Amino acid sequence: MKPMMLVSFSLGALMLLTTGLTHVMTPTTYFAQSRPKSTLERAVPKQFGDWKEEIQQTANIISPDRIALLNKLYSETLTRTYVNSAGERVMLSIAYGQDQRKGNEVHYPEVCYPAQGFELTSLTPSVLKTEQGSIVVNRLETNLSKQRYEPVTYWTTIGNQVTLGGSDKRVKELAFGLKGVIPDGLVFRVSTIDREPSHAYGVQDAFVNALLGVLT
Repeated sequence: MKPMMLVSFSLGALMLLTTGLTHVMTPTTYFAQSRPKSTLERAVPKQFGDWKEEIQQTANIISPDRIALLNKLYSETLTRTYVNSAGERVMLSIAYGQDQRKGNEVHYPEVCYPAQGFELTSLTPSVLKTEQGSIVVNRLETNLSKQRYEPVTYWTTIGNQVTLGGSDKRVKELAFGLKGVIPDGLVFRVSTIDREPSHAYGVQDAFVNALLGVLT
């Protein structure tokens, strides 16, 4: 009986240790609490540089995010169409989530667009250069029934770091978790209705640079 008692005692001790470690390593502090409180509606201006919000949206936004998931996944969302003096339009969508643990992660456009009926014909990592520094982004070429061509540029964040998902995101999540911190995150997406992707990306880059230049 002694060997059996020893095994039982060892298993019990291991279970207690695992429970204790799980409790210690479970994040309890939200990264969002370290930031000044704000809202996307207030933080993102409706007019800046040569761009202004278009109230009567002739571009007719088709959101690639499923409405049923918005309240579950995101703490805040912002969707606007901007137009410049040349008549170029950019659709901006920002979705922010305070809790980026499993099950609450932001959804990526390469998943959301096809889910809404779009065909995804190209997905290319790129670098968007700004005066504040370079941002690693993804460029997507999408179309809806070969009639609506919508090139997309986006990036996502985990806490205060840019990530395009996958193993990179998991490593950064783990780093936050080891500090007892629950990271927030967002997806920042711009798109245009344009059959020429190179032209579309140029307009999008100019828009992002103008916007970042006026944000605090």
